[in-house]
Amino acid sequence: MVRERPIVLTPEGKAALEQELEQLRHVKLPALLERLQQLSNEGDISDNSEYEDTKEELVLTEARIREIEHILRRAQMVAHTGPGDEVRLGSRVTVIDDEGVTETWVIVSPEEANAAQGRISIESPVGAALLGKRAGTTVVVKAPGGEMRLTIQRIE
Repeated sequence: MVRERPIVLTPEGKAALEQELEQLRHVKLPALLERLQQLSNEGDISDNSEYEDTKEELVLTEARIREIEHILRRAQMVAHTGPGDEVRLGSRVTVIDDEGVTETWVIVSPEEANAAQGRISIESPVGAALLGKRAGTTVVVKAPGGEMRLTIQRIE
């Protein structure tokens, strides 16, 4: 029997997934179904690329709904006990690289990772390197683009 790993979410990550699920179920899915109905009422759909594209988008939307439902069913909330002295799931970490560039990331599970929003996965090279480390520690991250050194400035 294959065991699935537990899914641990931050409160913010859970709220974002719930909001996305609500939007998909009540806005996007009905709009796609309505558009498919309109296109099929317009006549021959056998060579209609817009119909095929909309149908594909519907399939992807339904798959994303199932994925989010699965995540939320299995999710455990990360316990916030205030600022910690080491990086853990849910920590907000400020680092500085060798070139003096400072960045702040929230360490999250893969299910809520979004680099553009500053939320990096514990399974990413940076997230894995920072996990368990303390402020003042310098870590070497082996990423696809090469090695980089990051010094942890602050953990919240």
